[in-house]
Amino acid sequence: MHVGNARYLKPGDLPEIAPVFPLTGALLLPGGQLPLNIFEPRYLSMVDDVLASHRLIGMVQPVFGEHRVDAKETDRAALCQVGCIGRITSFAETGDGRYLISLTGVCRYRLLEERASGTSYRTFRIAPFITDLSAADDEQAVDREALLAAFRAYLDANKLEADWESVERASNATLVNSMAMMSPYGPAEKQALLEAPDLRTRAETLIAITEIVLARSYGDVDTMLQ
Repeated sequence: MHVGNARYLKPGDLPEIAPVFPLTGALLLPGGQLPLNIFEPRYLSMVDDVLASHRLIGMVQPVFGEHRVDAKETDRAALCQVGCIGRITSFAETGDGRYLISLTGVCRYRLLEERASGTSYRTFRIAPFITDLSAADDEQAVDREALLAAFRAYLDANKLEADWESVERASNATLVNSMAMMSPYGPAEKQALLEAPDLRTRAETLIAITEIVLARSYGDVDTMLQ
């Protein structure tokens, strides 16, 4: 995996312990880009620290559903076990105390144990999904026609437009991951897309979620997909 000015090819290329940024509804996938507006002091400090070292931040969602924690308690909220580590590939200061950064996804990881770091932000020992770093090409396994049909049906149902020339030029991996990251679905759906074991399964999950949403909102999905 080539991200920015760095290459990540083996476990030793990634830190054993990484800072994490819990954010509900945020989805970062390998190769995808996630813009972030950083304003909380603890996360400003985190960005300062990683810029001076490996430039890597672990995105992860707080636990949702019945076990979600009140926003006031997020300092030690329970976190989902799978996240995605990203490299800061764009950085700007706003002049009013904020940082605008972009993370480019490197690979997914599993949280192990939390480590005391003496910082205001949280750090964890992580187990990277090393298969995300390989150049294995499973793009041909994606049913592109079904994916585009679901995408088109969602846009039509919500009276939205797309740049179809760019869509047609995009590779299957770019298409699937970009659509998953930009999808307007909830935390549970975003986590399911993140945890899909491969690109084909992620595409199938995205299609299924879209069909469920369309069926709940508009009824006859089969007609819309034709």
